Amino acid sequence: MLKVISIGNQGFEDIRTENRFYVDKTEFIREWWESGDSITLITRPRRFGKTLNMDMLKCFFSNQYADRGELFAGLAIWNDEKYRDI
Repeated sequence: MLKVISIGNQGFEDIRTENRFYVDKTEFIREWWESGDSITLITRPRRFGKTLNMDMLKCFFSNQYADRGELFAGLAIWNDEKYRDI
Protein backbone atom coordinates (compact mmCIF):
# COMPACT_ATOMS: atom_id res chain seq x y z
CA MET A 1 0.00 0.00 0.00
CA LEU A 2 1.36 3.42 -0.95
CA LYS A 3 1.82 6.09 1.69
CA VAL A 4 -0.24 9.25 1.34
CA ILE A 5 0.72 12.77 2.34
CA SER A 6 -1.86 13.86 4.89
CA ILE A 7 -2.09 17.65 4.82
CA GLY A 8 -3.73 19.21 7.86
CA ASN A 9 -4.06 15.96 9.85
CA GLN A 10 -2.87 16.66 13.38
CA GLY A 11 -3.66 13.27 14.90
CA PHE A 12 -0.58 11.13 15.53
CA GLU A 13 -2.62 7.94 15.91
CA ASP A 14 -4.49 8.57 12.65
CA ILE A 15 -1.30 9.25 10.72
CA ARG A 16 0.40 6.11 12.03
CA THR A 17 -2.56 3.74 11.65
CA GLU A 18 -3.60 5.00 8.21
CA ASN A 19 -0.12 4.54 6.70
CA ARG A 20 0.45 8.26 6.10
CA PHE A 21 3.84 9.91 5.69
CA TYR A 22 5.26 10.91 9.07
CA VAL A 23 8.53 12.74 9.61
CA ASP A 24 9.92 11.06 12.72
CA LYS A 25 10.14 13.64 15.50
CA THR A 26 10.10 11.13 18.36
CA GLU A 27 13.67 12.02 19.28
CA PHE A 28 12.03 15.10 20.83
CA ILE A 29 10.55 12.79 23.51
CA ARG A 30 14.01 11.64 24.59
CA GLU A 31 15.48 15.16 24.54
CA TRP A 32 12.56 16.57 26.54
CA TRP A 33 12.42 13.71 29.05
CA GLU A 34 16.16 13.69 29.72
CA SER A 35 16.40 17.48 30.05
CA GLY A 36 14.56 17.28 33.38
CA ASP A 37 13.09 20.75 32.89
CA SER A 38 10.16 21.74 35.11
CA ILE A 39 8.62 23.90 32.40
CA THR A 40 8.94 23.66 28.65
CA LEU A 41 7.94 26.40 26.24
CA ILE A 42 7.48 25.21 22.69
CA THR A 43 7.59 28.00 20.15
CA ARG A 44 7.52 27.42 16.43
CA PRO A 45 6.05 29.30 13.45
CA ARG A 46 2.53 28.54 12.25
CA ARG A 47 2.06 25.17 10.52
CA PHE A 48 5.30 23.81 12.02
CA GLY A 49 3.78 20.76 13.74
CA LYS A 50 3.24 21.94 17.32
CA THR A 51 -0.18 20.28 17.65
CA LEU A 52 1.02 17.05 16.05
CA ASN A 53 4.00 16.95 18.44
CA MET A 54 1.72 17.46 21.44
CA ASP A 55 -0.55 14.67 20.19
CA MET A 56 2.52 12.44 19.76
CA LEU A 57 3.45 13.13 23.40
CA LYS A 58 -0.10 12.34 24.50
CA CYS A 59 0.00 9.01 22.68
CA PHE A 60 3.38 8.18 24.21
CA PHE A 61 2.64 9.06 27.84
CA SER A 62 -1.14 8.56 28.19
CA ASN A 63 -2.53 5.44 29.87
CA GLN A 64 -5.16 5.46 27.15
CA TYR A 65 -2.47 4.27 24.70
CA ALA A 66 -0.61 1.93 27.09
CA ASP A 67 -1.10 -1.12 24.87
CA ARG A 68 -0.51 0.70 21.59
CA GLY A 69 3.24 0.29 21.18
CA GLU A 70 2.72 -0.37 17.48
CA LEU A 71 2.17 3.37 17.02
CA PHE A 72 5.87 3.91 17.78
CA ALA A 73 7.31 0.77 16.21
CA GLY A 74 10.02 1.66 13.72
CA LEU A 75 10.45 5.20 15.08
CA ALA A 76 13.58 6.56 16.77
CA ILE A 77 12.23 6.48 20.32
CA TRP A 78 11.37 2.78 20.01
CA ASN A 79 14.98 1.82 19.29
CA ASP A 80 15.89 2.55 22.93
CA GLU A 81 14.38 -0.24 25.06
CA LYS A 82 14.12 1.89 28.22
CA TYR A 83 11.52 4.08 26.51
CA ARG A 84 9.32 1.10 25.71
CA ASP A 85 8.60 0.72 29.44
CA ILE A 86 7.70 4.33 30.27
